[in-house]
Amino acid sequence: MEIYTIDKPEQLQMLRRIADPVQDIDSNIAQLAQDMVHTMIKGNGIGLAGPQVGRLLRIFTIKPGNAEPLVFINPEIIATSEELSLYDEGCLSIPGQYGEVKRPAAVQIHAWNTKGRPFTMEVDQLMATVIQHELDHLNGVLFLDHLKKGKKNKILKHFSVKPADYPEIA
Repeated sequence: MEIYTIDKPEQLQMLRRIADPVQDIDSNIAQLAQDMVHTMIKGNGIGLAGPQVGRLLRIFTIKPGNAEPLVFINPEIIATSEELSLYDEGCLSIPGQYGEVKRPAAVQIHAWNTKGRPFTMEVDQLMATVIQHELDHLNGVLFLDHLKKGKKNKILKHFSVKPADYPEIA
């Protein structure tokens, strides 16, 4: 699978769109999830969302550290901590660039797995950050949107995107 990047205007447009809910969790979705996990690992990522591979669906995969990959379908954060944490985030869609993002240090998330079973998880630290980052992708949000304008523009200069051409969320 190709990983969409902000350097290609048509791909950037896709990355800025809000993903649609998955209607049927079937073998096609299970295969998509498997392909996404493979692509994420091959790209040395720890998370990958549907829009990043050109699929405007509410699905993402994560694999922080040595843990087994996890798939989240139609995820929803149902609680967050008041405590915040700061991580230097990167993104497969913004290769080679990083920025410090402040997010809730812990979250509770509800989603479905590839067998159509609902689950709820409470996570903190890096895992909480990765989940929030991937969920942002499903809402057309990139980590750049959490940065101060100067830092965001500095990162955009590494790509063919002019700050004035950086699209709004659609």
